[in-house]
This record gives sequence, C-alpha cells and structure tokens, in this order.
Amino acid sequence: MRCAPPCRCVHFLSYFSIPRTDESLTNVNYISTRGRAPVLGFEDVLLAGLARDGGLYLPDQWPQLSHEMIASFAGRPFAEVAVEVILPFTGGTLTRSQLRAMADEAYASFRHPATTPLVQIDPQTFVLELFHGPTLAFKDVAMQLLARLMDHVLAKRGQRATIVGATSGDTGGAAIEAFRSSERVDVVILFPDGRVSDVQRRMMTTPTEKSVHAVAVKGTFDDCQSLVKAMFNDHAFRDRVSLSGVNSINWGRIVAQVSYYFVAAAALGAPHRKVAFSVPTGNFGDIFAGHVARRMGLPIEVLAIGSNQNDILPRTLETGVYEMRGVMATSSPSMDIQISSNFERYLFEASGGDADLVALQMQMLAQGRRFELSEEQITGVRRDFVARAAGEEEVAATIRDTLASSTYMLDPHTACGVHAAKTALQGRVPDDTARVILATAHPAKFPDAMETITGMRPGLPARLSSLLTDAERYPVLGNDLKEVQTYVERVSRSAGAPA
Repeated sequence: MRCAPPCRCVHFLSYFSIPRTDESLTNVNYISTRGRAPVLGFEDVLLAGLARDGGLYLPDQWPQLSHEMIASFAGRPFAEVAVEVILPFTGGTLTRSQLRAMADEAYASFRHPATTPLVQIDPQTFVLELFHGPTLAFKDVAMQLLARLMDHVLAKRGQRATIVGATSGDTGGAAIEAFRSSERVDVVILFPDGRVSDVQRRMMTTPTEKSVHAVAVKGTFDDCQSLVKAMFNDHAFRDRVSLSGVNSINWGRIVAQVSYYFVAAAALGAPHRKVAFSVPTGNFGDIFAGHVARRMGLPIEVLAIGSNQNDILPRTLETGVYEMRGVMATSSPSMDIQISSNFERYLFEASGGDADLVALQMQMLAQGRRFELSEEQITGVRRDFVARAAGEEEVAATIRDTLASSTYMLDPHTACGVHAAKTALQGRVPDDTARVILATAHPAKFPDAMETITGMRPGLPARLSSLLTDAERYPVLGNDLKEVQTYVERVSRSAGAPA
C-alpha cells in the first residue's frame, strides 16, 4: 500500500535506528504506525494526537538511559526523574529548565510526597500507588503534565485547541481536571452512559468551567473511542475545530507514564536487580509505557497483562488472533474494552516497522472485527508479555485475600493485576525477583463494588467531600457521529482562530 506520487509522507519499512544515550535527541522524528501521515516533531505530535492516516505516532528511535543514570534515580524526586526520562523525546523543543518547571507544577498537585509510592504487601510483591493525583487515578500522572506541555505549545504559537476524548472511566475526569484552568483549550469527553461508576461520572460532570464538557453516549467505551477516531479522520472537521486528543493515542500520554516504571524499579535496586511488572490493562497504553521503558534500557524481567472478563489481549497471546467479542460490564469498568488502541503501536514495533501490514490489519479489524498476527508479531508478543484474565469471582477473591493477609484494600482493576502476578508470573520469574503491581485507581472510586466484595465502603478524601452532592451537567447523545460533531462544534471556541 503506497501513496501515489507526489507524496509528502515517509514510509518506514526499516523502523529501528541506532539508539542514543542520556541526552535529548535533537533530530527525533515521529512516524505513524500506518506509514502515510507526515513525519512530525514533538510539539506537533502533542497537538495532533491521532495521525492523519488513522495511525498512532511513535518516535523513530529509542533513546537509551545508561545503567549509571538509572541507578541515580533512586531516592530522587519524581519530577526530577520524569525530566530525565522525557527530555530525550522532545527533540530539543524544550530546555531542561522549562520541562522541570512544568513537572514540578504538575506533580505538586499529588497528595503524597513520593508522588507514586511503593507499598509492600508480601515479601516479594509491591503495589505502585498511582492514584494520589487530583482524580484518584493513574491517568493524573500523565494528564497533569500533558496539560502544561500543550498549553506551552499553544501559547508559543498563539493558538487554541479543542480536545475531544473518550473514557471508560478515569481518563475523562483526569483530562477535565488537568485542563479546566486552561485558557487555550476546550475539552469534550465522551463516556458510555451508565457504564462508569458514580464517582467517575461526577468527576466529569460537576466541574462548572464553561470550557469543559462531559457527554454521555448511548453505547460502550469502544463506541465512544470509535466516534473520537472518526472525528479525527474527518479532516475538514478536524481542522475546523482545531481538534486535539488526550487519550493514550497521544504520544505525550505514553511518554509521561514511562517515568514511574523507572522510579519504581530504581527504588527496588535497578539496574542491578531485575523487576517484573503486572499491569491492569484495557487500552494497552499503560503497559506499552512499560515496554518503552524496557526499550530504553530498564531491565524488566517480565511485563504481565492483567485483564478482566473482557479478555481480548490474553486470547490474542494464546491464539495469535485478535478477535473482538461483546463488551461485558464488570466491577472494573475502565477495562471493559475490546479495542486496545495502543496495541497497534506494539504491532508496528513487533513487525519491524511494517506500516503496510499494520494498516491492513487495522482495516481488517474495522471491517471484520478480527485479524491474524504475523509470525513475527506472535513471536514478539509472547516474548515480551504474559497475560491472564480474571473473572468477577477471581477479582473478588483476590481483593478479600489481599485484605486478609496484608490489610491492604485493592480496587477491582488493581486486583486484576495482582491476579496476573500470582498466576502468569508463577514459574516465569525467579522467586527473588521483585513483583510490582500498578495500582491504577483508589478503591473509593468504586464504593458500591468494594462494599459488595468486602462489606466495607471506602470513603473519598476530605477534599472531595462535596463530589457526591454537587450538581451535575451533561447531555446524553446517541451513538451517532453527526450528532456528536454538531455538539462539539457548538461548544468549541477554536475553529482555527488564534487566542
């Protein structure tokens, strides 16, 4: 699949470049997984979100962090480590001091001095708490920084943007919270009507700023995600409202999440000690960030995919076929997904940068709801990941057992990660290897589920005491592209005009 000349796109059939070390890559470029979109720099990638050919952007080379640098991360402030991890990807568009100022401001909003602390729950198992940000979810780690990065670029260019995103629960609240004070951005978040928790919904629907808008869609998260992608692929609409995205299709989200893998591993002795990570995974973005950390030189023994009953990724690893089925509602709604968008980035990697193959596979998925992985892709994914799915009874049992043995209360998503660590990592890593489970949300975001499972109802922090009584505002729209586009255009103040 090639563009007819003349063509401004660059096709990358040989993807991997010679790695650099430690400092910013002044010539880093970003390429689409489908090979037909223009090559962009870091600032343009932040604002673009999805590539214009429907693909996802990746850097054309992986920076390498030396063992000496990784070891130096132990005990350093989170913001300081984030700068060292992210700066090589910026291509010289930001100075170290500019990025440090943004990181300091972003992580000042977190309510724990370590930002992402580790909690030990048994001799070899640690929970990496990623929920100390303003919306009690791991999405805050990336979103708080992404908002500042995008504001910086928009101010530099004298532009506005309209952000449209889809959420299965946590992304929406994190995006609205991060951008609610921005003067250059309007935010519209689509969420599946009746398929998120009350706390998750209210974090989106109670803010009063006129620039933020939560929209319930009559459908599933996959429907919401498909609507967002369709809006990005309608180039006339995209340009008219200066469309940008903050889902994990945006590379800025992924690169910001890489930081906490380095922070956790260094705290446990890396690079001299290998660490295994188990990640509750729906859209594949959080675990792909772990894969990026490994590509940058972090010695990760194994990356385990923790899934709920919507087990498309474990099935793919087992069969070599990515096949969609119906979405089941579970106690871990943020993982009720059948289209794991970031898996496309991995498929591109595993195929050696074969954009033609990835584009064909994505076309087959859109048309027939399934595609087969190539032998190279199957070999890669089984080498790089293990996976396990947890049914609702297994999730509940994991929560109760962990509470009984350690007094630690897991939310249902994190429980999927613990289940995967106990099953998929068994026999796969040495007994003395530290196992880190990413805790993606605070249990208070799912009080009904937690009360049903444990008999205890976790309370929200005092700073969120009015959340459950504040007035809500949101429309309910059909799963219809034109209806949603009309709404977005009505609330957007961008339309390409400078601020």
